[in-house]
Amino acid sequence: MSLWNEIGNRWHHPRGLVGRLAGHAMAIMGEKANRLAVDALHIGVRDTILELGFGPGRAIELLASRATEGLIYGIDQSEIMLEQAKRRNRLAVRTGRVFLYKAPFEALPFPDESIDKVLAVNVVCFWADPMAVMGEIRRVLRPNGCVSIYANDMATKGNWRFAGRETNQRFLAAELTDLFLQGGFDKHRTFVRSIEMSGWTNGLLATVSGPRKSIGPVHR
Repeated sequence: MSLWNEIGNRWHHPRGLVGRLAGHAMAIMGEKANRLAVDALHIGVRDTILELGFGPGRAIELLASRATEGLIYGIDQSEIMLEQAKRRNRLAVRTGRVFLYKAPFEALPFPDESIDKVLAVNVVCFWADPMAVMGEIRRVLRPNGCVSIYANDMATKGNWRFAGRETNQRFLAAELTDLFLQGGFDKHRTFVRSIEMSGWTNGLLATVSGPRKSIGPVHR
């Protein structure tokens, strides 16, 4: 495995000292993306919100500041990110407003139609089975819920030496749209827009809002 692939893998599954440093880098680099993706959810004070891939917990912190009477859940697959996110959100965790778990995205530990809003920032590129994840999102989302997914665009990520088939998948706007449609969401309520970021990257912000289609088979 090349050095660049190893860097990509550490970004995918942060661990060790490199993983801790990656967490701090994510917190800085993802600030604008987090804010824009959270803004797109139009958070209500009593919303129940789920973030997939919370990383160092900056978006969790932002969600908790808006849903002041709601509940915030987070799923990640890295022990280091779980540790950093819990530390950053220690008061909200202690008071029972924020709950963070290490769990697979393909089997979310929540009942059907129990979540108002779902957020995923710079994590869809690492989903090994995107249709399984989208099926789970659709399952747990309430009928009038909203999903916000942010991804760096394909053209930009093509210039990153650690971006490859082994470490992530890349997206064009049409591919993100197709992800929602194949996942069973309504094409008339699915929107993808380009986001101009500062200097080193551009992004894509995909949102879908209810009412969603009735739960049925997901196309794989």
